[in-house]
Amino acid sequence: MKIDILTLFPEMFSGPFSESIIKRALDEGKVTLTIHNLRNWSTDRYKTVDGRPFGGGAGMVMRVDVIDRAVEEIKKENEELKDSQKVVLLDTKGEMYKQKKVIEFSRLDHLILICGHYEGIDHRVHMHIADEVICIGPYVLTGGELPAMVVVDSVIRLLPQVISKDSLKEESFESGVNVEYPQYTRPSEYKGWKVPEVLLGGNHKEIKKWRVEKGKELSS
Repeated sequence: MKIDILTLFPEMFSGPFSESIIKRALDEGKVTLTIHNLRNWSTDRYKTVDGRPFGGGAGMVMRVDVIDRAVEEIKKENEELKDSQKVVLLDTKGEMYKQKKVIEFSRLDHLILICGHYEGIDHRVHMHIADEVICIGPYVLTGGELPAMVVVDSVIRLLPQVISKDSLKEESFESGVNVEYPQYTRPSEYKGWKVPEVLLGGNHKEIKKWRVEKGKELSS
């Protein structure tokens, strides 16, 4: 899979993608991730990427022409992936991001993520450039960079051989239960806090039943 991210703040991505499972997936070539500075597609000497909103209002709005040039160039460079490619805008006006969408994205060959910022983004990007607009929650962030990191993390971990199939099979949101069952490890008793007896008995049928029941309890 190939992922391209368009942002005004590329340095924000260095930390989250240089650790743990994501770093391993990148190092092993299971995914190619490229962070692009949107200012590279600005055409004036000041590298302008925004402008005042028509009709007045607070703040600045990201320009449609700069974003369009960036997306079109990346698409052209990846022409062979066009049949399995999506342009996704991270914006509060979008559809709520859920596991069903994560699975859908993980089956693509190419994702282009656009990070909004400032007061907002020219609505023509929503209408004519983005294939989908995604929101990660009912709250406002300073920009689309953190949501883009969430999308990348959630998608990469579903790619083949990144995480074991057994681990993914019983995850939250995968089996219809919204929360995983409680997990315990050694010591079996600590400060008087005991691990449930059913998990210590070795009866796998009873353990499975207990896990389903507890998962449903925690999701209700």
